Amino acid sequence: MPTAVTLARMLSNIPSSRGGPTSTIIFDIHALQERFYFGDGVSPLFDSGIPLLLEELDSLKKKHGSEEIAIAYPDEGACKRFHGFFESEFEEVVCTKVREGDKRIVTLKEGNPMNKHVVIVDDLVQSGGTLIECMRLLKAKGATKVSAYVTHAVFPNSSWKKFTEPKNEEDVFEHFFITDSCPLTVDAINSLSSAKPFKVMSLAARIASALRI
Repeated sequence: MPTAVTLARMLSNIPSSRGGPTSTIIFDIHALQERFYFGDGVSPLFDSGIPLLLEELDSLKKKHGSEEIAIAYPDEGACKRFHGFFESEFEEVVCTKVREGDKRIVTLKEGNPMNKHVVIVDDLVQSGGTLIECMRLLKAKGATKVSAYVTHAVFPNSSWKKFTEPKNEEDVFEHFFITDSCPLTVDAINSLSSAKPFKVMSLAARIASALRI
């Protein structure tokens, strides 16, 4: 939160363009209240990478017509951010985190992943630990496959290796969809002989559309 406030203040001091306030495009903002941090010198435009995921899911449905796809959220916050994109077309599963001593355990709050290809959706990933715990839970509850999508694949300290080189055979994601918003991660993944399970989707067209190019 302090970082978001500081960054918003820095951007708000960018000189106005010829047409007025400077436009700043933000994809899948992590906390909705951050939209109020900007000053009058910036006109924030809020967009999402989810339409890119919807295109991929449409391709999967065409390829595997009998496969039922469900959307899962690792916590209530992700559900609030993304529920509106999926509610009319996909069944949804909501996970939550509960404290058990010093540990945080992922549990199922609502929905049924049984016999479904479940795609976990969130705005960003860092260590990836929560996604792995969520995946294990969904498989234990009967999911046939588990994939993931995040807009911002931060992955500090090359933590993406947990997904290309899982320690356990059971911890395998079918697909891991990310955008190219974090170029260092994308460069590292693209340098591999095999990027599985990752698939990188470009935000370029959505940025151009937001800028009305």
